[in-house]
Amino acid sequence: MSQSEYRVLVVGLGSMGAGVAKSCVAASLDTYGLDLDQQRCEELMATGATYAGAAINDDVAAQLDAVVMLLVNAHQCRAVLFGEGGLAERLSAGSAVMLSSTMAADDAISIAAELEQKGLHVLDAPVSGGAAKAASGDLSVMAAGQPQVFEQLSPVLTAIAAHVHRVGTTIGQGATVKIIHQLLAGVHIAAAAEAMALASRADISMEALYQVVTSSAGNSWMFENRMRHVLDGDYTPHSAVDIFVKDLGLVNETGLNLRFPLPLASTAYTMFANASNAGFGKEDDAAVIKTFAGITLPEKGGKSS
Repeated sequence: MSQSEYRVLVVGLGSMGAGVAKSCVAASLDTYGLDLDQQRCEELMATGATYAGAAINDDVAAQLDAVVMLLVNAHQCRAVLFGEGGLAERLSAGSAVMLSSTMAADDAISIAAELEQKGLHVLDAPVSGGAAKAASGDLSVMAAGQPQVFEQLSPVLTAIAAHVHRVGTTIGQGATVKIIHQLLAGVHIAAAAEAMALASRADISMEALYQVVTSSAGNSWMFENRMRHVLDGDYTPHSAVDIFVKDLGLVNETGLNLRFPLPLASTAYTMFANASNAGFGKEDDAAVIKTFAGITLPEKGGKSS
């Protein structure tokens, strides 16, 4: 089968899903998109996708080789797959479904079981890297599943990822690795915000601190990326505060299920929940810094607030 004959549907055209779909187009896959937001669909169509819209007809669904699920959570995935007019009933047996939404391991296991009962193949394959790497085809995929499913999805994996990590063969292992990864990501953002807020309170130039940290041992990818947003006064939501409320909630639920203490994750969750409760939930996750009182933050255009 040539690349142009391989049909893939990306469900969810948010910042990650849109990038994944565009990478599939760039790899010459026959690409379809599903999203309720018409503007997102039009933007994907402009890149050369075959179709993007709020619904997929039965004939198209039956011809798909692969579906990539990139919705916000397991609840949304279930609604699209198993709700009224659900996609799972309309896919041909033997098609592959790539579960790339961040969800609890138990959800990945139960969704996969329902899909497999319908004769579909499943890869538990969350992704990381942000919108820019999604659009450039340089994501990291942390995937669990049978070797033949990896092979079946190889055109998609090659199109979207710089790194495909095979973390196991059991569904749920990929979801668990992503949750552990999100523990680190969330704690890093929270710690970065705390450090930058302390600099502001101590009348240290936040720009000067940024230059010191990003050239020193205390740096992290999240500090370098997210604190640039703070310095620019730009809280455009590439990844929103509410995403980390959800993801760190999953982290803490995992710890509770395993009776394993996660003190840093618990503190970071509280910080993001406070930011959401203060009205910053839809802003970039760097907005967690806004919950610190008594500090002055840059605004767009170089002003301070």
